[in-house]
Amino acid sequence: MSKTIRNPELPLNPRDFLILMALAESPLHGYGLLKEVEILSEGQVRFDPANLYRTLKKMIKQDLVGELAKAPENAEVSERRKYYEVTATGSRLIGAEAARLGRLADLAKARHLVGDGELAG
Repeated sequence: MSKTIRNPELPLNPRDFLILMALAESPLHGYGLLKEVEILSEGQVRFDPANLYRTLKKMIKQDLVGELAKAPENAEVSERRKYYEVTATGSRLIGAEAARLGRLADLAKARHLVGDGELAG
């Protein structure tokens, strides 16, 4: 196995990873983000609004996510609705984390621990 340089910012918290994945294609408001995380995790991860906004606040401080000054074009406009997007730092980290997880998945397959998305057994 080749030597990999350790990234001290990894691994990402799985919930942070899902939030970044949800925002990777386009900015979302809080409710849209809740729903997209639920879809991406196949219902395995659900945030209540308070936890989502607490996590977003932390991710903003870490420069992983940013709050848009105004709603994106073609988006529902509301004074109360805030939209979030992935920052350059967040984009870099989600790519690194996806690569890390991909290597782990490949290793699990090579060791016959998983088949076609199912647990071996």
